[in-house]
Amino acid sequence: MSTPSPGDVLSGKFRIERVLGEGGMGVVLAAHHLHLGRTVAIKLLHPEALRHKEIVARFANEARSASRIQSEHVARVLDVGTLESGEPYMVMEYLEGSDLSKLVKRSGPLAIEDAVEYLLQACEALAEAHVAGIVHRDLKPANLYLTRRADGSACVKVLDFGISKAALVGSSPEAQQMTQTQSVLGTPGYMAPEQLRSAKHVDARTDIWALGVILQELLTGKLAFQGSTAPEVYAAILGSPPDPLRALRPDAPPGIEAVILRCLEKDPARRFASVGELAAALVAFAPQRAHLSAERIGRITGVSLPSAGGAQAPRPAMQSGSVIPTVAGMGSATGPTVGPSHAGYGAQGPTPPGYGAQGATPQGYSYPQQQGYGPQGATPPGYGLQATQHQQPYGTAYGAQSMQMSQGMAPTDPNKGKMHPSTIALIAILGFVVVTFGGCLTCVCAAGASEADGQTNQKTGKAR
Repeated sequence: MSTPSPGDVLSGKFRIERVLGEGGMGVVLAAHHLHLGRTVAIKLLHPEALRHKEIVARFANEARSASRIQSEHVARVLDVGTLESGEPYMVMEYLEGSDLSKLVKRSGPLAIEDAVEYLLQACEALAEAHVAGIVHRDLKPANLYLTRRADGSACVKVLDFGISKAALVGSSPEAQQMTQTQSVLGTPGYMAPEQLRSAKHVDARTDIWALGVILQELLTGKLAFQGSTAPEVYAAILGSPPDPLRALRPDAPPGIEAVILRCLEKDPARRFASVGELAAALVAFAPQRAHLSAERIGRITGVSLPSAGGAQAPRPAMQSGSVIPTVAGMGSATGPTVGPSHAGYGAQGPTPPGYGAQGATPQGYSYPQQQGYGPQGATPPGYGLQATQHQQPYGTAYGAQSMQMSQGMAPTDPNKGKMHPSTIALIAILGFVVVTFGGCLTCVCAAGASEADGQTNQKTGKAR
């Protein structure tokens, strides 16, 4: 079947409007969905491509892989089907905008913050893909499409998972054979060394290489590895260092050049292990609005991202009076610690023994702490809440005996030591009597005492 013309209706529900793009293997058309009343994009294969089972398998693999990723940064696949002629088609969301390759060619190198933000959005899509076992294998600016959300903010969509390596249960035999082939799959300037050697020995770090090449191109307008022919490009990738970023973009921070160089390590083991690690390294150069992407990537990949002030690098044991420096992208949220510092003090570690609620207040403060009192020690018996909690041990100031209240002293009576009002009245009356009749009472008392002594003596004599 030849390429449909505007006005043709496919599958009884898609009215073709215009051609959006065309490549070596297929064409993408804008169409109006007659049932839903919305514009969609339909992807078809060229008749020549339909003769190759591997290309047809790639087409099915693209739909299957893209549909597994729920991120807003992947072009959504809405439907797949087969035309009356037997040709497969794929229905995708319709996007308005431009891919990043055309944007750079039209406008020149991007601002650093814009380039980093766009790359982080692509990483957000790839984080989900990699967790699902999908490696894109053909990342390049032409497959990163810049569109706009309803509020006008930028949104990058990752396109074309057609040659992705997917670890999917139930993949067709053709797709399995495609991912295991020894042939070269990808675009030469963006392919990692291991991808050039064998298409089956790739993983997420292969995509990280491509992201490093993309970031350098967005910032300079040039590829990191140059060559006039494909073999020259391959040789540069395999054996030469990348062109220095700051030689072409002097205003680029050294830190972002270091990130690119790590992405472009020949040995995959020396690259970032995941897009989560890459996002953590890039977030320091991103605008504030892009930090949400970095946070989502961290949650998906399980990588802890830097705090607002940057991640804190491991630090050696500190001496008193040392200062913790803050490095760009590696600092702490609270900034450097100024003045005397203690290993493990404050937010960096547990509170040292003898400070705060764990013990007595250090010497030198205006209020010396008494052992066994206050929040630092146990309250003495008979005081406060511990007087009623019959299982609270006494403090060390009282011998540290672990006594129960039932075995020791009872709680203090609050009325103990107070005199009853009647007692006070009696004392007053007696005082009045003593003052008034003091002399008489004295004689009576003395006589009574003499008589009592005489009786006692008589009794004693009789006893003898």
